[in-house]
Amino acid sequence: MSRAIETILHEVRESLIMALVALRVNKLRSILTLLGISVGVFSIIGVMTGMGVLINSIESGLSQLGTNTFQVQKMSNFRSGNPHERAKLRNRKNIEYAQGLLVKERTTLAKAIGLEAWTGGKIVTTTQGLKTNPNVSIVGEDIDGFETNNWIVNDGRMFTLEEFISGKRVAILGIQVVNKIFPKLDPIGQSIRIDGEEYQVIGTIEPKGGMLGGNQDNFVAIPITTLFNKYGKDRSIHIMVQSKSRETFDDCIEQVRSILRTARHVEPSAEDDFYIFSNDSMIDQFNDFTKYVRLGIMLISAIALIAAGVGIMNIMLVSVTERTREIGIRKAIGAKKNNILTQFILEAVILSEIGGMIGILLGIGAGNILALTLEVPPVIPWDWVAIGFFACSIIGITFGVYPAWKASNLDPIEALRYE
Repeated sequence: MSRAIETILHEVRESLIMALVALRVNKLRSILTLLGISVGVFSIIGVMTGMGVLINSIESGLSQLGTNTFQVQKMSNFRSGNPHERAKLRNRKNIEYAQGLLVKERTTLAKAIGLEAWTGGKIVTTTQGLKTNPNVSIVGEDIDGFETNNWIVNDGRMFTLEEFISGKRVAILGIQVVNKIFPKLDPIGQSIRIDGEEYQVIGTIEPKGGMLGGNQDNFVAIPITTLFNKYGKDRSIHIMVQSKSRETFDDCIEQVRSILRTARHVEPSAEDDFYIFSNDSMIDQFNDFTKYVRLGIMLISAIALIAAGVGIMNIMLVSVTERTREIGIRKAIGAKKNNILTQFILEAVILSEIGGMIGILLGIGAGNILALTLEVPPVIPWDWVAIGFFACSIIGITFGVYPAWKASNLDPIEALRYE
């Protein structure tokens, strides 16, 4: 048994060496053949790597919600392309501050509940004459909002309960605002001006980075009461809820949903007129949102791979014709049908695998250009790498069998006569 296995391995090794020699002799033809495989695999791996990078970006961005935390807001993060659906969402009633207070009062399964409201497109100036671009967001927060947002005060302090209740003009800055207007000064104790109002800087927040190309550090946090005094209360708020434990997370969501539906007079048979999301639900929604894009790319890539397989078959048939005398000589000196069959199938598989390897490397590189842009860790989709290698092997074997069979069945006498 061991002798037979050793003989088979020796024959396969010999066929592999001859296949590599044949590919090296016909460099241009080999390169053109594997190019089609490379393009097909590149498109699949590139798209899947890019999707992995986007998911990582979302996951890192949503870390602002903190552990076991979900958020309630008026609109979904991913908007429908249906005009009727968009109009229905626009007509939703705002989530009122009083409704947020009701949730804080009645939710028993929550560890912390934060309320916040946003306004954007602001310019922040200093007494030294420095100013930001008109893209700074102002967020009004209650005290629990810092915990549910997972914001950590880096320098300085939080605003006090008295400052919150009285609506005092105090501000805590995101790091990008600090870098823009206080590049060399300690911001604590400095004064800033926003929309004609002066605020005292009492703290800064540790950097959070970006999500999907955005920046979570380009904001100024003030008490939500101060924001209402300046910009009005007629706006929708966000409610951020941190459950007591992972085990009570789903129950906490249902409890908050029930309280809000009652407060907003939603009919029992009607769907929610607000949107609840968490880290997990956001990832699931992103996957649903991009599902058809990925399916389309995979279909196009599959067609490209099949076309590349036909190209391999065509090239291998040409190769069989060109090497007819070589095949005749090999058979005349004792080569069996299996030896010829193995050699030509290995040539097709090697072409496919080299093309696939090039496509995988290029796809990973192209997909991770997005990671550099979004400043998130690079991604290697190992599952799709394995699928890519497997697909290339199948393509090589499937489209290499007929040329290999044709070569192995050549009559040695007719092959030796071939010119």
